[in-house]
Amino acid sequence: MTSTTARAKRMLVIHFLLVYDLRHQALRSQQAFAKADEATIAYQRLEQQYRADPEIEIVLVGADSIDTIRQTHGHYFEGVALPVTV
Repeated sequence: MTSTTARAKRMLVIHFLLVYDLRHQALRSQQAFAKADEATIAYQRLEQQYRADPEIEIVLVGADSIDTIRQTHGHYFEGVALPVTV
């Protein structure tokens, strides 16, 4: 593996789309996207879908893994074990 390839692998970003219900303090859903444009489109659709409900948070974050997101945004995952697929 070349150093450029190794660097590209380390810089891989996965986009995670979370739907969090503030009312129930529960993660409703999570999706992972390899492509930023696909994640952004899905985010916009969910924002439209839930725009009238102030108790729903739509969050789009990027990281190298769901484990990183669980560390940086742990409050969304308390007591939750939803599967994530890319």
